[in-house]
Amino acid sequence: MFVTFFSLFSFSGVDNSRFNIPHLDKAVHFTFYMVMVILGFMALVRNKEHIDSSLKWLKYIVLFSIMYGIIIEVIQGVATVNRHGDFLDALANFTGAIIGMLLIRFWFFRNRSLK
Repeated sequence: MFVTFFSLFSFSGVDNSRFNIPHLDKAVHFTFYMVMVILGFMALVRNKEHIDSSLKWLKYIVLFSIMYGIIIEVIQGVATVNRHGDFLDALANFTGAIIGMLLIRFWFFRNRSLK
């Protein structure tokens, strides 16, 4: 819900001159989707006993996040007035989701293979 709101809300009236950071929006997209994958996985893993059964769901969480990012970019292009879809935003979403998965793999599954 958080990602949806910030993806579809128009920030055209917000003064962002103090934040003159190149490609800041791509970093934000990357971070949102990385965190979405990590939190999605953490929601499934309530304790160490459920980690093995959660591993099979990790690929679905990542796939959902990637598809969600693409759909949001399409919606921005066709259903909003002040926003537009951007391929590079979708790429940042994709990259964030993949890095989120790799971080989970590193933290929880160092000695296991991802199937």
